[in-house]
Amino acid sequence: MQYKNEVEAVDALHQSFNNIKAEISKVVVGQDDIIKSVLIAIFSNGHCLLVGVPGLAKTLLVQTVASVLDLDFNRIQFTPDLMPSDIIGAEILGEDRHFKFIKGPVFSNIILADEINRTPPKTQAALLEAMQEKSVTAAGQTHTLPKPFFVLATQNPIEQEGTYPLPEAQLDRFMFNIQLNYPAFADELNIVKNTTSNKTTQLQKIIHADDIQYFQKLIRDIPITDNVLEYAVKLAAKTRPNSEFATDAVNKYISWGAGPRASQFLVLGAKCHAAVTGKYSPDIEDVKAVAEPILRHRIVRNYRAEAEGLSIEKIIKDLL
Repeated sequence: MQYKNEVEAVDALHQSFNNIKAEISKVVVGQDDIIKSVLIAIFSNGHCLLVGVPGLAKTLLVQTVASVLDLDFNRIQFTPDLMPSDIIGAEILGEDRHFKFIKGPVFSNIILADEINRTPPKTQAALLEAMQEKSVTAAGQTHTLPKPFFVLATQNPIEQEGTYPLPEAQLDRFMFNIQLNYPAFADELNIVKNTTSNKTTQLQKIIHADDIQYFQKLIRDIPITDNVLEYAVKLAAKTRPNSEFATDAVNKYISWGAGPRASQFLVLGAKCHAAVTGKYSPDIEDVKAVAEPILRHRIVRNYRAEAEGLSIEKIIKDLL
């Protein structure tokens, strides 16, 4: 893919983003903000955690994204008895009496890790290592995962029984924590109308793996002014209690703040948000647009905030 300059390339990304979004919306109704966040994460080379009750089309969303982006897709259903080898693969003794590595389902471009909080930490860690290193190690051999590689994990709300909540250190691997809510009434009417008839939708493949990798590099090349960079880093620093920039509310209600990964993702997310909305450089509004899903799972409230019913979202809004 050749563009005369980066301005032309950003225009192409903006156009591709709109085409992809329109194509996905043919199948996934009424989830525009969710689709936008997932695509921003993909172009920023990050991973997503979707939190919501069952039945909100999380699997359908990921399958549709994979189809429109022309990527390989695998779904792994996490259960309490799932082992790391069920994800990454295992060495087996072949007919020729030599061991060979059989690749597991993680060897794909897009992985849907369904109900990741239903499996024990040992198995969660196997997936999280693959997310971080973009490779897996088995029997001393390192196997590189295909590029691009993107994990979209779903998590049922923690109140449901039989779950192993992801520790904060592991949640940090996810760029976005996206909350799914029930659809609006008009959207639900459309969903039911479309899914209870014989209507089938043919999806076009808008871009391919090579294009995505090109756009991922392009996002990093987008210039950012010092004041926007400082705003993003200061925003992450403000969430850390008893630090230089902490507000009174943070000192009072937060027991743990966001780490440097949050600052990195705020900058990358702002660059990508600017590009997909047709701008050539991010401003403070772009940082604000991606702040909530980036910070939501990196801030830990203390007992006082929980007792007073103060939500993470409210704390983040006040910091903006």
